[in-house]
Amino acid sequence: MSPRAAWRLESLGFTEVYDYAAGKADWLAWGLPREGTAAQVPTVGEVARRNVATCGLADRVADAKARAQASGFAACAVVNERHVVLGLLRDQELETADPAANAEQVMRSGPTTYRPNVASRDAGARMRERRVDALLVTTPDGTLVGLLRREDAEGAGRTEHTAAGTASAELT
Repeated sequence: MSPRAAWRLESLGFTEVYDYAAGKADWLAWGLPREGTAAQVPTVGEVARRNVATCGLADRVADAKARAQASGFAACAVVNERHVVLGLLRDQELETADPAANAEQVMRSGPTTYRPNVASRDAGARMRERRVDALLVTTPDGTLVGLLRREDAEGAGRTEHTAAGTASAELT
């Protein structure tokens, strides 16, 4: 929307008007509010678990492993001070790496992530095809949103299909 149109809406009494120049796709990728029929479709940003274990580059693997175990997940996201994802310590690294090593030495750099606006049913299907149990969800600038578990993505998709009158067996 143009700045002129935004000002006109404000003059008509609208209190929440945004001049968002980046466009609709970017708005949705940030997980910002949405409307219409698509707003009923569960997204990974909505079902991602927020209690993701995190550590810094200099943190010891032993400490990262303890955080991962406390969170109930077999992974620890390596983030900077702004919570931007730099890497991932999966169960393989947490179990086999030297506990005294730091996260930067053993992490997997540039892990695969989803944006918050991806439909849960689509993410669940792709994760099943690729035999992936969990992925990180990040904003376009790489800030950690949460951890998406395949079972959560598929479960949200089943709920959506059932509500729409479609047999949920399609997703299993």
